[in-house]
Amino acid sequence: MAEHVCPWWMGHLLANRLRRLVQNPYKILGPYVREGATVLDVGPGMGFFSLPLADMVGSKGRVVALDIQPKMLEGLRCRAEKAGLADRIDYRLVDGDGQNLADLAGRIDFALSFYMVHEVPDIPGFMAGIHKLMAPGGTWLVSEPKFHVSQEDFDQTIAMAARTRFKVAARPNLGFSHTALFRPLSKAE
Repeated sequence: MAEHVCPWWMGHLLANRLRRLVQNPYKILGPYVREGATVLDVGPGMGFFSLPLADMVGSKGRVVALDIQPKMLEGLRCRAEKAGLADRIDYRLVDGDGQNLADLAGRIDFALSFYMVHEVPDIPGFMAGIHKLMAPGGTWLVSEPKFHVSQEDFDQTIAMAARTRFKVAARPNLGFSHTALFRPLSKAE
């Protein structure tokens, strides 16, 4: 599925305040994020969701922002410092084997992958990695753009998630998006 990665300079456009008119982070994420939570934002760009997540988790929570592009993380860090939220965000450049994520195993209460799964070259491997990070009772929200990802491709994503021991917990209706909320299956399931 992966053909390209969104270029870093698009991060400025994606973090635009006008986007909130269509995709309000507080409305989208509010039902899933609680104060004190440990949250994973995969492919955060320059923080359109990361900054509201950092606000929602509060001073005792943590947002782990993972990206493959250093310039995206630099832009996020700059915006977080201006917003007074930089100390709530852990900025991590993703390495190829996920070794820099081992300390998060079983600790993620909520994970977000917004408009980025289609860019991952090894989606089953990516999903297995997310599964390892999830805390008991945690949830993972995956959303893909309808203008770029077909319903058939998103159905394949859901099937891959099922093979990786995730179940669909809900299908939130987000405009212009294919969206699923996943819960990891327990060992007993």
